[in-house]
Amino acid sequence: MGVVNQRPRRPQFFYTTTPLPCPYLPGRTERKIVTELTGTDSEALHDRLSRAGFRRSHNIAYSPVCPGCRACVPIRVVAAEFEPNRTQRRIARRNSDLLARAVPARASAEQFALFQHYQQSRHGGGDMAAMGFYDYRAMVEDTPITTGLVEFRDRDARLLGACLTDWLTDGLSAVYSFFAPEEERRSLGTYAVMWLVEEARRLGLPYVYLGYWVPESRKMAYKSAFRPAEVLRQGSWRRLDEPATEGPPEPREAALGLAPLETVRLSSG
Repeated sequence: MGVVNQRPRRPQFFYTTTPLPCPYLPGRTERKIVTELTGTDSEALHDRLSRAGFRRSHNIAYSPVCPGCRACVPIRVVAAEFEPNRTQRRIARRNSDLLARAVPARASAEQFALFQHYQQSRHGGGDMAAMGFYDYRAMVEDTPITTGLVEFRDRDARLLGACLTDWLTDGLSAVYSFFAPEEERRSLGTYAVMWLVEEARRLGLPYVYLGYWVPESRKMAYKSAFRPAEVLRQGSWRRLDEPATEGPPEPREAALGLAPLETVRLSSG
C-alpha cells in the first residue's frame, strides 16, 4: 500500500489584546481574542468563526473576552421568518424611493465623503472620525473573504447610505453601515438591515449577522428589534426570547470544534 503524504495542517493562533476602556459601557474594560484570516482557508475559517460569535475587521477576526463581563451577545436574524413590526414597516415605506445596489468592495471618494460626514456628525470624538481616505480604503478593501458594499441612493442618484457586508455560506454579515446624518428621519440603519434580510431570503441564506447586541448600551440595543432573532449563549444559538441560563462560558476552541493543540493563546498584555 502506498504512503499518502498529507500536508500538515497549519495551527491557527489566537491572541488576546491589551485591556482598554469599553466603548459601549462606561467604567468597564474591553479585551478581545483575535486571529488572522489568511491563506486559502480564510473563507472557511471566517464562516466557522462567525458561527462562534466572532466579527471581522480588515483581515482580523475578533471576539470579546472582557474580564468579568458578558454584556456583548452575538445576535443574528432568522431571515426566512422575519416579520417587520409596525415601526419597521413605516421605515420601509419611507424609503421606498431608494435604489439599493450591491457593489464590489472598492472605496470611492463619494463613499468616503459620506463616511467622514457621518463620523464627524455622529461620532466626532471617536477614533474613526480621524480616519483619512487611505484608512477608509483599508477598512473596505483589506478583506480576505467575499465582501461588498450595499449602496442606497435616492432618485437623483445621491448616495445616502452604505453598508459594508460580508457574504457567508449561511448568511450575510453587516460589518459597518453609515448614512447621511441629515436623513435621520429615514432610519437608514434599520432600513439597511431589512434590505439585508430580504437579500438573504432571495439568496436562500438563513441568517443575517448583526454583530453584538449590548442590552445596556442604547446605541447597540436596537438590534433586538429584528425578530425572530437568535443569540449565542454558552456556545449555542437560541431564540432571543428563550430564558437565559447561567453557566460558565464555553471555551473558544470547543465552540469552533478545534482540538486544544490547534489553538495557541498568546497574551499581549
